[in-house]
Amino acid sequence: MTARADAATAAPLLDVEGLRVAFDGREVVHGLSLRIMPGECVAIVGESGSGKSVTARSLLGLAGPGSTTTAERLEVLGRDLARAGEREWRSVRGRSIGLILQDALVSLDPLRPIGREIDDALRIHERMPPADRRTRVVDLLDRVGMPDPAEAADRRSGELSGGLRQRALIAAALALDPPLLIADEPTTALDVTVQARILALLGEIRSRGTGILLISHDLAVVGGLADRILVMRGGRLVEEGPAEQVLRTPRHAYTRALIAAVPTDRARGERLSVSSAPVTGDGGSDDAFRTGDRPAPPARTAVGERPVLRLDGVTKTFPVAGGRLAAVDDVSLDVRRGETLGLVGESGSGKTTVARLALALTAPDAGEVLLDGRPWSSLPERERRPTRRRIGAVYQDALSSFDPRWSVRGILDDAIGTVLPRAGRRERDRRVAELLDQVGLAASVGARRPLTLSGGQRQRVAIARALAAAPDVLICDEPVSALDVTIQAQILDLLDDLQRRDGLALLFISHDLGVVRHMSDRVAVMRSGRIVETGSSDEVFGSPQHPYTAQLVADAPRLTA
Repeated sequence: MTARADAATAAPLLDVEGLRVAFDGREVVHGLSLRIMPGECVAIVGESGSGKSVTARSLLGLAGPGSTTTAERLEVLGRDLARAGEREWRSVRGRSIGLILQDALVSLDPLRPIGREIDDALRIHERMPPADRRTRVVDLLDRVGMPDPAEAADRRSGELSGGLRQRALIAAALALDPPLLIADEPTTALDVTVQARILALLGEIRSRGTGILLISHDLAVVGGLADRILVMRGGRLVEEGPAEQVLRTPRHAYTRALIAAVPTDRARGERLSVSSAPVTGDGGSDDAFRTGDRPAPPARTAVGERPVLRLDGVTKTFPVAGGRLAAVDDVSLDVRRGETLGLVGESGSGKTTVARLALALTAPDAGEVLLDGRPWSSLPERERRPTRRRIGAVYQDALSSFDPRWSVRGILDDAIGTVLPRAGRRERDRRVAELLDQVGLAASVGARRPLTLSGGQRQRVAIARALAAAPDVLICDEPVSALDVTIQAQILDLLDDLQRRDGLALLFISHDLGVVRHMSDRVAVMRSGRIVETGSSDEVFGSPQHPYTAQLVADAPRLTA
């Protein structure tokens, strides 16, 4: 009999009733109940601010400073922790509950080898000789699929790819063989091939009897791994049930809106069908989440014949031990007015280097970048500077690109000043108001600082800043991968509207194939610095010609609801 079959008669690994979490007296989780059995994966989904991550942290006694956590029942492996102190929680973390965080680069100490990171749990909790601990560390890295685990144990996190760092985090979480794992957005920043490997690994761990609490905004990932789904909104549970039932026949309008916001294999230009009404955060009216009621978008500007942006045989190499690495190798692609070119490929394929070459932030070793048919990359910067306004950029992490001391008005005013240096205060204020309105933000947002904004608001400000100079081309490098599905849908619709209205050319870089298929007219696929396939979105995703493209499409998680 398998571990999952035995789970039917086993005691729960986690049994929570009436969980409440408050910060400085303000309650953010309102009476949540959940149970996880051996070999079961339970997922919590919901928008940013719904309470899912703070719920996960509270189950480890890590809700944070100023927090108060109470529960009618909070049992881990039958042990009552409802009133546990810090000393008792320390005996639970790692041994009874393992934690896998999203951002491995931040979570791992960049100054220490990953083997030392994993060894910490063994050194603190187990009486093992150093040689035995080393053997255990290498075995753990081998278990999570780390290539050459003995050598990898001596490498620092900055020397590993995102997928390998994530495997190191999983190895650390498994060091003491905890019967329960909490995985908080473990695959969000990973490309589809690495994501598929991590999900397969989590599935294998579950099959051995480990319980998993999965926190994710990616419903396709959840649908492929979870047995049951809990949907949170505003700190309250609004729906729960078997994964197939929740995803196929959702009962609550909020759940239906989350599912409707997931980019699928629909035709280019169709709305993501999610209302732009704000989330009140109190589990209130369903009216805020009607689907399919967005106004029809304006007609798209006809795609121009001549490319606005063209990369012609560009190559870029970087020094590595023993020689040079071709990050971009003889790449040619173009984007026309009113067109979106999607660029996909796994981590390290060269996508971001292509973006830097297009922006002339990096000079090619060979080849040429042309802007509107004229030399761009080969110009001296002093000659390029007056034309820079024609290319804007939107990145994944908007917050890190803002000066946190400046207000939104100051950020936009600074961008406007590069184009209208002699404009008076009244004209600049008018332009700031226009930009905020253009991206769907209230004028009052101008007085706020980036840290006080939500992820979706910050990304809208980043788009407004990019639009300040009225560019002809926008380079979008992973602009929505860190956003939950409803905010993601709003940002994608916004970009689509701006393109239809202004005829923008978009170079859209993303590891999310569903987003790329929804947004793109044409798609280019990169592997190891080269373009291996190009074609219309339907051709590339519907009938891929290159084996690598076919593997990417096969690895992409799909929402089957």
